[in-house]
Amino acid sequence: MLRELRIENLLLIARAELRLGPGLNAITGETGAGKTVLAHSLDLLLGGRARSGIVRPGAEEAWVEGVFDLPEGFSDDADLAELADRLPSGATEVVVGRRVSAGGRTSAFLGGRAAAAADLKLLGARLLAFYGQHEHRKLTLASAQAEVLDAFAGPRHLELLVSYREAHREGALLATELSELRERDGTRERDLDLLRFELDEIDAAAPAEEEEADLAALRDRLRHAEGLRLAAAAANAAMVGGESDPGGAVEALAVAQADLEAHAGIDPGLDELTARAASTAIEVSEIAADLRSYTESVDADPEALGRAEERLDAFERLKRKHGGSIASVLAHAERCRAEVERLGSAEAREAELEEALAAATERRDAVGAKLSAGRRKAAKTLEVRVREELEQLAMPGARVEVGLETLSGGPGPAGFESVELRVAPNPGLEPAPIRDAASGGELSRIMLALSGVGAAASSPTLVFDEIDAGVGGNTARVVGERLRALGGARQVICITHLAQVASLANEHFRIEKSLDSELATAAVTRLEGDQVVGEITRMLGAGSEDEAASLHARELLAA
Repeated sequence: MLRELRIENLLLIARAELRLGPGLNAITGETGAGKTVLAHSLDLLLGGRARSGIVRPGAEEAWVEGVFDLPEGFSDDADLAELADRLPSGATEVVVGRRVSAGGRTSAFLGGRAAAAADLKLLGARLLAFYGQHEHRKLTLASAQAEVLDAFAGPRHLELLVSYREAHREGALLATELSELRERDGTRERDLDLLRFELDEIDAAAPAEEEEADLAALRDRLRHAEGLRLAAAAANAAMVGGESDPGGAVEALAVAQADLEAHAGIDPGLDELTARAASTAIEVSEIAADLRSYTESVDADPEALGRAEERLDAFERLKRKHGGSIASVLAHAERCRAEVERLGSAEAREAELEEALAAATERRDAVGAKLSAGRRKAAKTLEVRVREELEQLAMPGARVEVGLETLSGGPGPAGFESVELRVAPNPGLEPAPIRDAASGGELSRIMLALSGVGAAASSPTLVFDEIDAGVGGNTARVVGERLRALGGARQVICITHLAQVASLANEHFRIEKSLDSELATAAVTRLEGDQVVGEITRMLGAGSEDEAASLHARELLAA
């Protein structure tokens, strides 16, 4: 349900905040006070287009924000998976926002993050259904009319619909894969040749990340072999002696060690230093031996350097072709292997897909036939039941026909046929598509009639605008009772002029226009107690001092 609705700088409303409740919420006010602004704000939240001039004069932008409870199964809805990922795990509500600049540019927000108007349309269809004069008249959409008929047909029928959709989706996926496989038949051998060539090239080089590192180190050592050898020889000479210094560091350390050992056992501190000098002498001798071995082993081998550089060049060529690293080259090889295997077994896979597609099609057709039969049966009953409801809602002689038209392009995602509701609002008229024949008020009452017989949109919140057009007296009370009954299972928001409807509301809001300044302003107030009585009295056409009207208002509320 819609928990909160906040509006800023939208037409007459500078700022308003409505905390809506479950059941029937009535919105009332004088004609021209700005009730349609509330309707337009909801339309914006559903991704509707912002008409020009809706930003309050003098303001830079208008803002509409709604806080909705998330419906059950929201996170499991495949169509909403991307939107669900934007919300925190376990979220139970979502904040939807729409901003309109004075220049006409709009932006949308979902859960505090930027979104597209299309996202709001997709989510809004699950959260709220709008019936009235604005562009989001869900009942005029073909898919919504099919939903109405299917809902009326009952739970078992809806289970069939789920089974049909699963079979249709499975068949569509199989058909797509089969089509792609067949399209590649002509290029399969060429693709295989290319894949095998790339795979052979990689396998022949047999690149490895560790080998690349080792080869790079070897190349650097071979390129600088002479310098390394001279450095090692000079260091060795410094340690063991040369022509200019026959003794070197080793002999100097031996002399130092002998001098220290001559005084051993006298001072523990000196004994410790003697031990360290002995250890150093041993270490220096070992380093000298290693340096001599290193000097003898280092050789600037041109052939070894050429082999290392050739191998590294082969690695570089592969890296340039396949992602810039040995890891990406190896990953490409695995993809090539998998694709070679897939293309090599394409004929077998094609046969598997054909068999699976035939089975899915057979299952879809069997369920679809039952679905069509259920719709035909439900359509006749629905026409009769809705005609009886419309009689009670000040549309005597009005009738609704349910048209079932076989889809010319073959079975669709929701069945074999399209569903179109046709309405004749008055006796003697030929039924016409509801989008052409029904005004905003008539559309609202038709939806109310459908709801009354158990055929309604699945949205947890229903909004009715202009439902009271041409209605009064006892009919108005019937309309109100239908709305209140509908509010027992979901949230209903009704913008109304009828006291009989408003008196049955669980929550009552009044929108009132003020002309105290040069710029008219509308304010929205939640009414309680005597305030509700006063507003019902006004709606009855009486002043606050009219005791009879006030008594009548109280009687309406008490009833």
